[in-house]
Amino acid sequence: MTPFLQLTGIAAPLPMSNVNTDMIIPVSFCNVLDKASCGVGLFRNLAHLADGTPNSDFVLNRPSYREASILIGGENFGCGSSREHAPWALAARGIRCVIASGFADIFSNNSFNNGILLIRLPAAVVETLMHDVANDAPNRLVVDLQAQTITRANGATICFDIDATRRHDLLHGLDDIDKTIASEQEIDQFEVAYAPTCAGLASLCGAAPCLDRGDA
Repeated sequence: MTPFLQLTGIAAPLPMSNVNTDMIIPVSFCNVLDKASCGVGLFRNLAHLADGTPNSDFVLNRPSYREASILIGGENFGCGSSREHAPWALAARGIRCVIASGFADIFSNNSFNNGILLIRLPAAVVETLMHDVANDAPNRLVVDLQAQTITRANGATICFDIDATRRHDLLHGLDDIDKTIASEQEIDQFEVAYAPTCAGLASLCGAAPCLDRGDA
């Protein structure tokens, strides 16, 4: 996973509450396992009209926001089903940071595990940022994870809080698999130490003893 240190990018406003995962990527685009292929489905039903043509009014279709890497949303962003394709689609489109006043828990976990920084701020602060980048205004923000700050176009800074473990993992580009691999030695030591207990329990209940990795 690519480490997240500092991001300078265009911010696009999406002033909607309860943006659910089906809005982020409809289920019809979730039949792929290739993360990079999910970008075509991002906000498909918002970004396209009923006849399939692009919706020129949708924010990410507007010239000023097509290269956006930061999205500013409303309350309860990412609610709905637990599909991991939602953060896949955002990342495939180049969105590496979402700022909102609230996030759904499962979407939050999936996003952090895919290298997307979610920043929760008070609704009034989100509204200020939304105003900064609305109407094709100068819309470049600097998000510094190390300093935990957002620098607005006018130079003013906003501080944000983030769980220390999430921050560490993003700064070092670690997902759950990376952390498991990094602990492989400790896992092996535990298995060796636990093997006699496992064998003893198996004999009491008449079950076969646990297999170690070499027997699997």
